[in-house]
Amino acid sequence: MLRALPRALCLSRPWRSPGARDCASGVKTGAPEIQVHALTGPDKGITEVLMNRPHARNALGKVFVSELLEALAQLREDQQVRVLIFRSAVKGVFCAGADLKEREQMSAVEVGLFVQRLRGLMSEIASSAVMGLIETTRGLLPGAGGTQRLPRCLGVALAKELIFTGRRLNGMQAHELGLVNHTVAQNEEGNAAYHRALTLAQEILPQAPIAVRLGKVAIDRGMEVDIASGMAIERMCYAQNIPTQDRLEGMAAFREKRPPKFVGK
Repeated sequence: MLRALPRALCLSRPWRSPGARDCASGVKTGAPEIQVHALTGPDKGITEVLMNRPHARNALGKVFVSELLEALAQLREDQQVRVLIFRSAVKGVFCAGADLKEREQMSAVEVGLFVQRLRGLMSEIASSAVMGLIETTRGLLPGAGGTQRLPRCLGVALAKELIFTGRRLNGMQAHELGLVNHTVAQNEEGNAAYHRALTLAQEILPQAPIAVRLGKVAIDRGMEVDIASGMAIERMCYAQNIPTQDRLEGMAAFREKRPPKFVGK
């Protein structure tokens, strides 16, 4: 899964050293469940968020969610990061969804607080990587935003059908419905989806980062309001981009018939 980063959150402490980086919150044992790696060379600016909880198939447990939220908060303030790729270190699975074994041990209050954090996390990554909202098959309902995002993607009737039945979708079905942008045939190494995501990241990387970021804000915020309000949001985002060096560089490069060199300023 791939996304471009907005910048909208202040940090309580600075990001750690560059290169291959690990992040965690609180006290934990063993290897970190979320690892952050900045790519180098021609791919500098692309950062991978590696999910590594093999014993639980990357299920969304408390430590996993805490580490991922911290990683996203710190990455948002790293001006060297232009594109994120979410990648699983567990072969054959991206994310198994909620950790129901851990959830079973929580009190009602703990469940409410955890689901609230999970809802915030899903808002951060806006993922369509889950191929099924199967909560009704476990006596639950989607609590991390699925009842709101799915109707916005597919329409009310189809969203109800998928949630009420708990139906799982394969990649081709998800692509046909518009839940995912691309499907790829798996390779022997099991990382075909990663290579497709990396190719897309490499297409985004050379573009003006402020324009990409503001475009993302305009789309995401605009989808939550009526079209007149959405147009107002677009105007505000456009106005923020006008005084940037990158806008002037883009026009100069067009005039001089050369590739632009955007610096994110």
